[in-house]
Amino acid sequence: MPDYEAPELSHLHPTVRDKARLPATERVELIRADRWIGYPRAVEAVARLETLLCWPDKQRMPNLLLIGPTNNGKSMIVEKFRRGHPPTTEADRECIPVLCVQMPSEPSVLRFYVALLAALGAPLQPRRRLADIEQISLKLLRSTGVRMLVIDELHNVLAGQGNSRREFLNLLRFLGNELRIPIIGVGTREAYLAVRSDDQLENRFEPIVLPLWKMSDDTLSLLASFAAALPLQQPSDIATPDMAQYLLTRCEGTIGELTRLLTSAAIAAVESGAESINHRTLIMADYVGPTERRGLFERELL
Repeated sequence: MPDYEAPELSHLHPTVRDKARLPATERVELIRADRWIGYPRAVEAVARLETLLCWPDKQRMPNLLLIGPTNNGKSMIVEKFRRGHPPTTEADRECIPVLCVQMPSEPSVLRFYVALLAALGAPLQPRRRLADIEQISLKLLRSTGVRMLVIDELHNVLAGQGNSRREFLNLLRFLGNELRIPIIGVGTREAYLAVRSDDQLENRFEPIVLPLWKMSDDTLSLLASFAAALPLQQPSDIATPDMAQYLLTRCEGTIGELTRLLTSAAIAAVESGAESINHRTLIMADYVGPTERRGLFERELL
């Protein structure tokens, strides 16, 4: 077998070089799998979450808002952090250090508690009163040792009527005071606007923003990381200003779309034998940008 340090694979990260020698079908599966690319803002966000998880118990715990456009890496950051703190079983008791709950699309306090109990894996008896469900939820959160509550899609709170929106913002305040654990809100700009509408909550939530990607050294570094992480047998010269501008324009500036485009181009590179992401394989890629996808969908509706 050739040496893993062979010059023809020196463009890849050392942990990827052996994978680049696998058959094409296996490499396509690897390319399609999720991968963590630790760009600076994502690393900063994960480090901040680690700090909050270890925060000493106090009356007013710090909270965090992870804010950014849709498909711009928020969920990947949360998942990376959650996987670092998986549930465990101790003395026949399940411990869940980080609990992730998705905000219901039609928000209400009751529906949120139902979603929370589902995330805890707890059966819910029908026709329970809100007060009963609340006490059951608090009891389970304590008994399972939850040390951080992550609420995804927090912007959905704005979908509710004025009263339900205020009730849920009051619930955030109540949970923070009652449980004394950090609460992490994840969502779009609208999530920040919702929290900002309550002076007390705004003071408790520190925002971390994941903006759309633009031409910068960080973008070039991100592209270089992708090129080194995809198991292709030839170098992909994508970390250049011209290529970066082309990619950003085509994927409209979100890391989720960029990942999708580069994944499709890498698969085209393997299947065509080109073994490199270049203008040819990018054109061959099975990828359509967000605006074009919307246009195609709207034309089909006519």
